[in-house]
Amino acid sequence: MGAQKSIQAGKAKIDFNVDLTQNLCGAFLLPHIRYSRNPFSQVFARLSLKHPNLFGRNEKLDIFWDKGLDDSNILIAFRRPKPDWFCPQSFTFQHSVAPEIAVHGLPVDHFSRSESGDVNLCRFSAGVDFNEPSTSHWCSTTSIKFEHVRPLDNDGLSINMDLDGFPITSSGRSYDNMVVLKQESQYAVANDNNFTRLNFQMEQGLPLLSKSLIFNRFKFVASKGFKLGPTFLVTSLTGGSIVGDMAPYQAFAIGGIDSVRGYGEGAIGSGRSCLVANGEFTIPMTKELEGAVFMDFGTDLGSARHVPGNPALRHRKPGSGLGLGYGIRFNSHFGQFRVHYAINAFRQKTAYFGISNVGS
Repeated sequence: MGAQKSIQAGKAKIDFNVDLTQNLCGAFLLPHIRYSRNPFSQVFARLSLKHPNLFGRNEKLDIFWDKGLDDSNILIAFRRPKPDWFCPQSFTFQHSVAPEIAVHGLPVDHFSRSESGDVNLCRFSAGVDFNEPSTSHWCSTTSIKFEHVRPLDNDGLSINMDLDGFPITSSGRSYDNMVVLKQESQYAVANDNNFTRLNFQMEQGLPLLSKSLIFNRFKFVASKGFKLGPTFLVTSLTGGSIVGDMAPYQAFAIGGIDSVRGYGEGAIGSGRSCLVANGEFTIPMTKELEGAVFMDFGTDLGSARHVPGNPALRHRKPGSGLGLGYGIRFNSHFGQFRVHYAINAFRQKTAYFGISNVGS
């Protein structure tokens, strides 16, 4: 929600921001709908520090710290201007700790929500991004990074097994290391009546370290929006697949507000492959108020059994699911207020409530 303050300290700019983006299924919305986590567990406070001209050579430094009740994320990015002979470069360092609900979470209430499986992931990464010059409507980025992933229990102790005694890491140790080369390409065209967006990502794990994960992971997102009279229809298709070495936490998780609404995070399934389709009609009511009708569908394409330890099959996740629903959104000076109501294939109802800064 829109609590935001900026302070100028010399050439540096310090931004304070509190953003509320959460799913509240509380008694004040629908008495029979329950939510498994603390209602404030998805409230994030952000502290950001920006320096626009570090060392006097137009080099930019950005530091972000996001803190929630269950999550923490620190990102440091150092960006150099484009030299005459090479593309712009960004050096990034990131450290995060967050619950791993999507794969190791336990689906409850007819898959409408997911509870903690006592698995958290501590990640550290360091890398460099090369932003290639845009051509027409395309832009692309190539990056290489080192990533260290360490599973933790709810007490902060290192673990390498889940609650059922199955491995969490691919290496068999209490951590995984990987060096990942990533290529991402994006295409975007938009006007007042329609838009088209494409995103392709390819990741390759490189055999540069002992027991380093060697894999190839591909993901795409295609979305199309266009006007139909006073309404606006948005459709999207997301898919991906991974081959080679794999830890369970790398699986494609299906279900949740950003996937198939009406299901908990990852409650439909988690597999080596996935396909998710979304469709949404937006209907303007007033200048500030609009309604929406949506339908989501997702499937793991039968690939859950190929994930090490079979976490989705052990938790009896269905592997595919359909969600239907409607919602309203209200834009104000304080931010955008959203309420979505969804029902899944098991006729379980879920309400999603969110508040976020419009301009953030």
